[in-house]
Amino acid sequence: MTRSEGAPTGSWPAAPSAGICAVVLAAGEGTRLRPLTERLPKALCPVGNVPLLDRALARLAGLGLSGPATVAVNACYLGDQVVEQVGDRAHLSVEPGSPLGTAGGVGRLRDWIDGRGVLVGNADAYLSDPAAPPGPDIAALLDGWDGDSVRLLGQPAGDPAAPGTFDGHVFTGFSLLPWRLVRDLPATFGDLVRAVWRPAEAAGRLDVVGYPGTFIDTGTPADYLAANLHAAGGDSLIDPTATVTGHCHRSVVGAGATVRGTVSRSVVWPNASVGDEEHLRDVIRVGVDLTVPAA
Repeated sequence: MTRSEGAPTGSWPAAPSAGICAVVLAAGEGTRLRPLTERLPKALCPVGNVPLLDRALARLAGLGLSGPATVAVNACYLGDQVVEQVGDRAHLSVEPGSPLGTAGGVGRLRDWIDGRGVLVGNADAYLSDPAAPPGPDIAALLDGWDGDSVRLLGQPAGDPAAPGTFDGHVFTGFSLLPWRLVRDLPATFGDLVRAVWRPAEAAGRLDVVGYPGTFIDTGTPADYLAANLHAAGGDSLIDPTATVTGHCHRSVVGAGATVRGTVSRSVVWPNASVGDEEHLRDVIRVGVDLTVPAA
């Protein structure tokens, strides 16, 4: 395995639309993020008042990848919500029954991918660049790609030998796959780690491209809160349509929300409310009846 650290050049061209497409994986159940994901699929949970899925689509658009001809989104759990959110911005693959996993989700899209290399992103990955998109991030996966190797976006792991690492790096949400490895993926449950990444690693055909920005896997309430606080930039981020007559400190308040009490280091979802006598800290408030501690 070889490794590329940071950005090899100072500017990034748009993706070659004829040879590259993108898939955003948004079908999972988000079990670690319950009970939040009992209300919304994880891909639609807002970070900095923007659904995670919309963040991923905007990142791809910065590379010239947009629209149903070049971008696909898969859906399953609470799939109707994902379908409505995507609209006509991408090709939709709605998986029947249970989610097919990362490999099965891509395999189900083989006919749509149709010979192209595919940039695969996890909708729940929060990435914040040191520069404005496209920046030295997922664009680096495309720079100088030979069309045959597997590339992963990664950051150095605390323990380089820990399970789940690749060349001492942890995966940060995006990979680039050649058609030769996608065309045989079945539309059955499976994950890309075992179906594609590890075999490519064993064959010496997997490269890790270093990501210099902030990455947070939003899979738990604690990490989901951390991503929101990072998006707020050390201050409060309050949607213009929210009503705040109380106090906000380093919190994110969504559209149509009402805060009459005090919130600190918390997330108040769209249309949620915080009462006069409430003092919330390190929590996520949903509606009027759900408060999820980020512990």
